[in-house]
Amino acid sequence: MTNIDRGQRLIPRPQLERPEIVQTGVLRQSLSITRRNLIHIKRMPEMLMDVTIQPVMFVLLFAFVFGSSISIETEAGYKAWLLGGIMAQTVAFSSFIVAVGLTADLEKGIVDRMRSLPINPASVLIGRSISSLMHSSIGLVVMSLTGLLIGWRINTNVAEAALGYLLLVGWGFAMIWIGILAGSAMRSVEAVNGVMFATMFPITFLANTFAPTDNMPPVLRTIAEWNPISSLTQAVRELWGNDYPLREGAALPLQHPVLATMIWIVVLTAVVAPLAIRTFNKRTAS
Repeated sequence: MTNIDRGQRLIPRPQLERPEIVQTGVLRQSLSITRRNLIHIKRMPEMLMDVTIQPVMFVLLFAFVFGSSISIETEAGYKAWLLGGIMAQTVAFSSFIVAVGLTADLEKGIVDRMRSLPINPASVLIGRSISSLMHSSIGLVVMSLTGLLIGWRINTNVAEAALGYLLLVGWGFAMIWIGILAGSAMRSVEAVNGVMFATMFPITFLANTFAPTDNMPPVLRTIAEWNPISSLTQAVRELWGNDYPLREGAALPLQHPVLATMIWIVVLTAVVAPLAIRTFNKRTAS
């Protein structure tokens, strides 16, 4: 212990103690990073606009503006048919959310600070993935409530309804890896916005999300029917009892949409996840 001379008085200065480092597991570390991301959203609620205002805007716009020109031969009509497509589009955009958030953290050096701590490097990606899934789930809840207001209903049993939501969450998980790959590869938020906007919008629109594929030109119809977003949308509509009769000779993924969607989720995750992890490690190691 040392002393400080302050006007004839010697005041003892306590010795600083080194804080104790408590060893934690990957799960606890990931949950801490998830909590950090959620607090960030709490302090900046405008970050929720993409899963609150934007989906509601799409539902109302297509249901009441374009819906009057689109005829769907279902009991509930176009509005109920539309909701599955809007939900599929929203979970597809979860890749956008992850890519922007991860790139922002990399730019600001936040990821480097986290990696300097005694934590498992994987917890950074796991925490980002969990918070992004929670973020997208808010959008599913908001759209479900909006759908109930405009006449959408689930016309099947609880098990099929739950499976529909589970497929959406599973698809969101696969999209998260695409977001991690893009966020790790791009060098700025502006670049991420440009690339993701130029890719995700055409993919979600060139499908059966907003209109049937029956009247599309043959080439576009083939692309749309093999688009994984179409199989996800068709699966959700069938599981909720809002599907539209398929045309004769429709592509195989639309004839077995639930199985096709499960295969797409597994394949995308198996292919993209290793690439995303390798790109992230390469970016943070430099």
